[in-house]
Amino acid sequence: MTRPAELSTTPAGHAHSAGHTHCPYCALQCAMTVTEADGGPYVEPVWFPTNRGGLCRKGWTSAQLLDHPGRLETPLIRVGGEGRLEPCSWDTALDHIAEGIRRAQSRGGPDGVAVFGGGGLTNEKAYQLGKFTRLALGSRLIDYNGRWCMSSAAAAANRSFGVDRGLPFPVSDLSSARAVLLIGANPADTMPPFLQHLATAADAGGLVVADPRLTATARRALDGGGVHLRLRPGTDAALLLGLLHLVVVAGRLDTTYIAARTTGFDEAWGHAAAWLPERTERVTGVSVAQLERAVELLADARDADAGAYVLTARGAEQHADGSDVVGAAIALALALGLPGRPRAGYGTLTGQGNGQGGREHGQKADQLPGYRSIADPAARAHVASVWGVEPEEIPGAGASAFELLDSLGREGGPSAMLLHASNPVVSAPDSGRVRERLGALDMLVVSDFVLSETAALADVVLPVPQWAEEEGTLTSLEGRLLRRRRSVTPPDGVRDELWIWRELARRLDRGPERFPVDPRAVFDELARASAGGTADYSEITWDRLDAGEALHWPCGADSPDGTPRLFTERFATEDGR
Repeated sequence: MTRPAELSTTPAGHAHSAGHTHCPYCALQCAMTVTEADGGPYVEPVWFPTNRGGLCRKGWTSAQLLDHPGRLETPLIRVGGEGRLEPCSWDTALDHIAEGIRRAQSRGGPDGVAVFGGGGLTNEKAYQLGKFTRLALGSRLIDYNGRWCMSSAAAAANRSFGVDRGLPFPVSDLSSARAVLLIGANPADTMPPFLQHLATAADAGGLVVADPRLTATARRALDGGGVHLRLRPGTDAALLLGLLHLVVVAGRLDTTYIAARTTGFDEAWGHAAAWLPERTERVTGVSVAQLERAVELLADARDADAGAYVLTARGAEQHADGSDVVGAAIALALALGLPGRPRAGYGTLTGQGNGQGGREHGQKADQLPGYRSIADPAARAHVASVWGVEPEEIPGAGASAFELLDSLGREGGPSAMLLHASNPVVSAPDSGRVRERLGALDMLVVSDFVLSETAALADVVLPVPQWAEEEGTLTSLEGRLLRRRRSVTPPDGVRDELWIWRELARRLDRGPERFPVDPRAVFDELARASAGGTADYSEITWDRLDAGEALHWPCGADSPDGTPRLFTERFATEDGR
């Protein structure tokens, strides 16, 4: 991918430093360098298996926010009740927050304070935020904005496979595939470097795109002789069940695989049996010929061991029945015998920059580090031993993002919230109600680097680093751990979230020594806490990552070199099927 001249971000001036890192904007996490120069920071692409030296427009322009004129450089506090936000010192801001926490919890108990996180936080910050909420605040009430993104896919993957990793294989595996069914995604516009990995399938006429619109990705499929399944909006489940029906009646079912590696096929067929091709055409608007061609392409590629994949994304998942839609896509892939097979599989394209890692280590309401259930006594005992507390000191499950935000300021609900890496006034469903509930709080604290729409409602705003100003790790959509390196010096008045949480723990007298501010130390603890969990990082170290090792989770005692490809022998379910 060549660099468009109009997107040049290289300024005139002397370059002072360059740091190798990854783009913050999506889970492909394209590699780049960020250089701090007299004329301002700029980025250059780096070859990496996911982006192969390419960047999209978001990546090329990512440095522009680093010296944004609206950058927050000092805490802000609201004066006079409904008055303006005014600059204040860090001590004043943190003292005010601590007092607000004590006041809220004196009335509502530990759950008088809620915490909201985001998929843009590093692994270390996502982990520490969950720990801070449960130990320093003693609250059950933490969740994050990934509930509006990956929830349907995560629920379906956990139900079918026993594990939720966006791609259970490296992205580069797609590059040699001859057939790919892509439903609910337009990566040509939203994730352009990813399109390189679909080129072989597209050029072979094997790219099948299911989308109500003629998107740029659909055009790429048609240009190569592939198929655009232009379904009616909201008929994704019908389309997938119709394809599953055709797999069976056309004799393309992998019966050996079904018998050896799955359970419940009869139940899946019970849903698909009624979706005859003609009915599927009437409901979806996709012709029988196109349905048959899609099945033929996938099954022929599988039989030739030429690479066959089924991929879903937000367009298919963000429905009232999103989990069922993803479940139907997984059932189709299983019927074809793809998951766990070399050069084949099912996957979902994760969205946010750390959308994968952000949902693995404890900022979800029902989760402990390592993708463990907070209701599992063994998980609670293990994490408690790492944290140096008794299992009973870890609160139970809280409320998911939807319920949590709706409970704000209501009787019996939290009266204070600490919000990080999210702007729900813009991004949340039913944003008008979210604004109303945030406004009902006695105290809203927002950490951000600009005065976002949500921050503008806050009682206290805390300026925090941007992506190029912090150290940490991220986890890509393929489950690979990556290093985020500090390349740019933040403004003097900015403080890191790890420091903020320690200072609040100090003011609340809740063991500030339990909340280190060194991200490497936090990662080491995270790795120990994840040991034995589904997302096991325990054999991963910063030194290994800095040495360039490709480490995909699980990477624990049984798999010290990582697991780039899941399900090769068994699924992560109790019976392995």
